[in-house]
Amino acid sequence: MSSAETYEKPIPVPDPDTAPFWAGCRENRLLIQHCEACGHNQFPPSNLCAHCGAGGLSWKQASGAGKVFSWIVVRHPVPKPVYAQDVPYVVALVELAEGVRMPSNIIGCSPEDVVADMPVKVTFKQVTDEVVLPLFEPA
Repeated sequence: MSSAETYEKPIPVPDPDTAPFWAGCRENRLLIQHCEACGHNQFPPSNLCAHCGAGGLSWKQASGAGKVFSWIVVRHPVPKPVYAQDVPYVVALVELAEGVRMPSNIIGCSPEDVVADMPVKVTFKQVTDEVVLPLFEPA
C-alpha cells in the first residue's frame, strides 16, 4: 500500500497484550478479551481480568455494533500540521453491544450530528501496510 510512506499520524505499536487485537483489525475483525473464569468482557487488553484478576483470557469477535457513550469535537488540531486537514473531527467513547467501551473516531457524519446513545457500527481503515484502525460510523 502506498499510504505506508505517506501516513504521518501516530500509529499504534502492538505489545504482547494488544497484538491479537491489532491482528484482528488487519482482518477487519473487532476483537475483545473474554475472561474464561468469570465471563467478563474487557477492553483495553490486559494479561489479567479487570473484574476478577484471573489469567486465562481469550479473544472473541465483537459484533461491531455499539452506541456513542461520550464524545468531543476536536476543532483545534494538535500537532497542527498532522491533523489540520481533519478538523473538526469526533473522538468518542463507544460502548459496544458486548458491554466494553472503546475510544475511537466517529466518521461518516457531521460532528454536529453526533449525539449520546447514537447507534454506530465499526468500520476499518488501512493506514499502512501493517496497521488497520477500527473507526465507527452511524449504524
